[in-house]
Amino acid sequence: MKKLEFEVLALYAERKENLIPGLQKKGFTSELIKQTENNLQEKGLLQEQGITDKGLAELEPYKVQRAVFLAAGFGSRMVPITINTPKPLVRVRGKRIIETLLDAVLAAGINEIYIVRGYLGEQFELLQKKYPMIQLIDNPEYDGTGTISSFFYARKLLKGAYVLESDLVVNNPRVIRKYQYQSGFSGTKTDQTDDWYLKAEDNGTICEIGVGGEGDNLYKLIGISFWSQTDGEKLAHDIEEAYFSPEGKKLPMSFVPFRVYKDRYQVSVMPCEQDDVIEIDSFAELQAFDETYKTNAI
Repeated sequence: MKKLEFEVLALYAERKENLIPGLQKKGFTSELIKQTENNLQEKGLLQEQGITDKGLAELEPYKVQRAVFLAAGFGSRMVPITINTPKPLVRVRGKRIIETLLDAVLAAGINEIYIVRGYLGEQFELLQKKYPMIQLIDNPEYDGTGTISSFFYARKLLKGAYVLESDLVVNNPRVIRKYQYQSGFSGTKTDQTDDWYLKAEDNGTICEIGVGGEGDNLYKLIGISFWSQTDGEKLAHDIEEAYFSPEGKKLPMSFVPFRVYKDRYQVSVMPCEQDDVIEIDSFAELQAFDETYKTNAI
């Protein structure tokens, strides 16, 4: 299926509004979008009332199978609040950070959910009262290893999966989709950043990743990725091989598909608007973001 055909079908299936403006932002013209809609109707995949059963069947291979949450780290920059509470369980505006992600995943119809836990891991069991579908995975090597260790312990679950860093506040749940065309990494368009960045080719394929960059087709990296069935299987193998290599446990996870084994993957940017997903990196940022903490209440 061609990319635009997928996008039109998926948007109909997800019942999202403003079909043409949304796709124009991705570089498609209104004429091409209308032509694609007509072609899909001729094939019996769309009708005036919406997507057909045949259209849903065409989308089935692109359906997201599961979500894996990375929630093992200490969150040292959020001290003092993380001394007794894992960062994903910190409340922001009355809601745990990870719950904004969980609710977005469930709204997209993704019900197979795993959380990789480490620091104060027993506290994540509290989530199972509200979210009984959650399955917990232990990462005994979380201390000092970064997210690559959590990827390692969840490596068999990466096929057709979203992988989400669990310290992100989701303001726009639509950044999580029921269907994905190919592997991707979320990012917000920018001209310059001191943080982790993605650089893309004109067709959206990621060609570079690093820390601190500027220029065209630059995106600030957001810790939400999707891995297709094929790439998820390759990544499981490559993560394991990299993890047991010299210094592998210190390796940033993103280096595996984008540097160490970059010729094996074709990963696209999944663009987000700046306010769609917020990463709170420090207690000071939390205080600025949430009135609750302006009096240093913990």
